[in-house]
Amino acid sequence: MNKKLAAALSGGAVLVLTLSGCSDDSDNKVNDWAKKVCDQVQPQLQKIANANAAIQQQTADNSKPADVQKTDSAAFQQISQAYKALGSAVESAGAPPVDGGETTQKEAVKELNASSVAYAGLKTKVDALDTKDQAKFADGLKGIADELNKISTNGDQALKKLQSGEVGSAMAKQKGCQKPTASAPPASAPSAPASEPASPSASPSEKS
Repeated sequence: MNKKLAAALSGGAVLVLTLSGCSDDSDNKVNDWAKKVCDQVQPQLQKIANANAAIQQQTADNSKPADVQKTDSAAFQQISQAYKALGSAVESAGAPPVDGGETTQKEAVKELNASSVAYAGLKTKVDALDTKDQAKFADGLKGIADELNKISTNGDQALKKLQSGEVGSAMAKQKGCQKPTASAPPASAPSAPASEPASPSASPSEKS
């Protein structure tokens, strides 16, 4: 019953920085900016990959609704926190030193924060599902998967712009901005965002 959700996640819920290394002679200022962002990005991308993997693991037809709910809820919370920290990372790095960099940066931060809010909303919806009625629960998950598809499809225009041109080439060279593989299924455990190094960089202006 969780297969549709897993498919939606693998279909592009991680809309952030799926860059492959390609070399381009970006100038040093752009490279420095990319390094500043990507050093903070990697732990958050890892969190998202791990959360996605946890949902993927709960896709068996015999998975109990309560177990699916617990896993999905923790995963969405983890992804929400990761997107918020990603927004902070892009914001604290300042505008990339290219034409229109400030606008591109602001739009990307806005989009990352909106994704954080959207995933927090999905967590609330999963928590509210009735695990005692398997048919209702499956219907509820289907609705959540549909929303997940919308988040993935609609949410990445500014990020695509951030990852294009000179800035994108510089980011692609940074190991921290390349897509990680999931290391474990930890999303079912409560996450502890306070210990994450990327979170304290959140600025007060980010409370959207």
